[in-house]
Amino acid sequence: MAKFDFDDDSVVLIIGSGAGGGTLCNELCQKGIKVVVLEAGAMQSNASFINDEWKSFSQLAWLDPRTTSGSWRVAKDFSGLPAWICKTVGGTTTHWAGASLRLQEHEFKVKTTYGGLAGANLMDWPVTLRELEPYYARAEDKMGVTRTNGIPGLPGNNNFKVMYAGATKLGYREVHTGNMAINSQPRDDRGRCMQLGFCFQGCKSGAKWSTLYTELPKAEATGNMDLRPESHVTRIEHDAKGRVTGVVYRDKAGQEQRQKARIVCVAGNSIETPRLLLLSASSMFKDGLANSSGQVGRNYMRHMTGSVYAMFKQPVNMYRGTTMAGIIRDEAVHDTKRGFVGGYEMETLSLGIPFMAAFLNPGGWGSEFTEYMDNYTRLAGMWLVGEDMPRETNRITLNSSVKDRWGNPVPNVHFDDHPNDLAMREHAFRQGQRVYEAAGAIKSFRTPPYPSTHNLGTCRMGASPADSVCNAHGQTHDIPNLFISDGSQFTSGGAENPTLTIVTLAIRQAEYIAQQMTARAI
Repeated sequence: MAKFDFDDDSVVLIIGSGAGGGTLCNELCQKGIKVVVLEAGAMQSNASFINDEWKSFSQLAWLDPRTTSGSWRVAKDFSGLPAWICKTVGGTTTHWAGASLRLQEHEFKVKTTYGGLAGANLMDWPVTLRELEPYYARAEDKMGVTRTNGIPGLPGNNNFKVMYAGATKLGYREVHTGNMAINSQPRDDRGRCMQLGFCFQGCKSGAKWSTLYTELPKAEATGNMDLRPESHVTRIEHDAKGRVTGVVYRDKAGQEQRQKARIVCVAGNSIETPRLLLLSASSMFKDGLANSSGQVGRNYMRHMTGSVYAMFKQPVNMYRGTTMAGIIRDEAVHDTKRGFVGGYEMETLSLGIPFMAAFLNPGGWGSEFTEYMDNYTRLAGMWLVGEDMPRETNRITLNSSVKDRWGNPVPNVHFDDHPNDLAMREHAFRQGQRVYEAAGAIKSFRTPPYPSTHNLGTCRMGASPADSVCNAHGQTHDIPNLFISDGSQFTSGGAENPTLTIVTLAIRQAEYIAQQMTARAI
């Protein structure tokens, strides 16, 4: 692996190695650009992943202290764990399920489509689906998304077969095993899915796309990447002209280091990214970097979520096979006759016994809980994921009363459901239960939202510096050589799992950065 000097101010420095940072790194390296990647987590591998839920959680999850506020139930049930994301090389691409869906055209135009929705801070994206389509196509090819580029879909396990039976009886038409970045056949020097059922614990076979063993090794092969695991960035520095000059970070030994850079790209997830910008406040940028709009940290979205589990007379063994290879897309449309704007997806989901015990109904011990646990093998499950509304009051702030190991304020995640979110969740719960009733379920159970895995917004893109943090390429309005390179860019959330769009934006951003560097504009 290349090793660049701390004083090399010609490098592009990327903070984070997940879907955004890892993809951006490889795309830039392939163009001959020197890149330093600082990743807060440790290096793992297919061999070191653990097919055990609790042990894997300790190995991969981001467990640094965080606080939570707001009326969402997660604040009560998991006050120290508002998000279930990863702290490891490859970021949350080691943990994600693999669902890869394009945002729909109307979801890029939420202000135009939904109008003035009270309590929602709606704004159209500064980019359209048509503009992103060629980059979506490149992302799908890169990731090996099933049902694109002639790649067949994954086989359906019992969990899917139950969903399919109920969905088709209700008249749903778009029901299949999903668009998944998981090899259904050998591809890109990786084998096919072995149906192990541990998609959230790191894919031991390597069939699931992750920057850990796709983008980063390819970047390393160019000789242009310097990857530094266990390197926690504590602030971004700038010069008297207001241009960023590099970062300060703590290395594996806990020693403070300073890395200079020509360009800094922040891809630390929608909680750590705004936190770092706020921690980097200075006499020139009193409210934090790139925050002249006051929007850094605001408009936090985590998707409308919930789950439905149903009990059947015969065993289902939902845990066997790919975790999320099953989807009903019919409800993803925008149809206000249902009582809300936007739409949602229904996707197969199974949790192992330890996580089922933790998430089925936190704190709700009793006969109903034990009945579901006792009949675990006879359960089928689905996850509900839909578009939640951006709100200025849903935000990431610094909690100065709680400090991390380096003495910095931890992020506080505040979230209140918008009435539209609640109406959508109720409709989704009802339809999910109807699907299982049609399939012959004995009974069904509504599970409240888990700690968020889809963290979006907080540094949104927009056309104007007055109400957004970055432009259509993730370049911050205030500081031209500072970029946002993760889901923080999202102006709205859409109904779809966000990873494909994050990768798509990273490919497009790499092109833009390379062009700007060549033109000496940054």
